This record gives sequence, structure tokens and C-alpha cells, in this order.
Amino acid sequence: QVQLVESGGGLVQAGGSLRLSCAASGYTSSRYNMGWFRQAPGKERELISSISWSGRNTYYGDSVKGRFTISRDNAKNTVYLQMNSLKPEDTAVYYCAAGSPSYDYTNPRVYNYWGQGTQVTVSS
Repeated sequence: QVQLVESGGGLVQAGGSLRLSCAASGYTSSRYNMGWFRQAPGKERELISSISWSGRNTYYGDSVKGRFTISRDNAKNTVYLQMNSLKPEDTAVYYCAAGSPSYDYTNPRVYNYWGQGTQVTVSS
């Protein structure tokens, strides 16, 4: 079992930045692929970024590419999402998720441990 707790969400003006953190605990939590998802009102939850368990490989969805950066510190069992140049359309609940390293870290269906989510609101 892996437990995930997100933090760092909040209200920011367009063009601003936020840094989300996801603290993981549980059995060998550092050996999981990690992903950041978001869900806006009325929309499906989408995978926006992910990182392999080693940290060597990353994925970004088209909507965040060039603006967001994912990273992880396995010594601290923490994954980060640095969000720059935020837009009102980035407003959503952001979720951290963990998935087995046996599967493709870019596949949103392989993530089976979830945090409670953190709200990000970008004002225009």
C-alpha cells in the first residue's frame, strides 16, 4: 500500500507559479512510477505529467508541455510539480498518483494509488 498526500495548491493570478508536492509513504514508495492528474469541473480526469520510478524519464501532456516540470526526490519520497505561466484553464483539482514500475508510466490506466487532491485556481 502507498499513501499519498498532496500540498501546495491555492489561488494564483494568470501568469503566476505554484509548486505542488506529493508526499508518499508505504512499502517501497520510491519504487513507483508517479503521475500528476487533474480534473476540471465537468471534465474527465487527465494525466498531465508523469515520471518513472528512477526519475530518468518524464512525460508531459500537450496542455502543460513547456510550462510544467515534474521531478522527484526518492530520498524524501516526494514528487513535485512546478507549474509556471499558469492560465485560467489550468484551474482544476490536482491529484498525485502512483503506479507499478512494471507498467508504462505514460499510461493513465496503470495508476492505482491516489491522493486526496489539491485545488488549483487561476484567476484571469
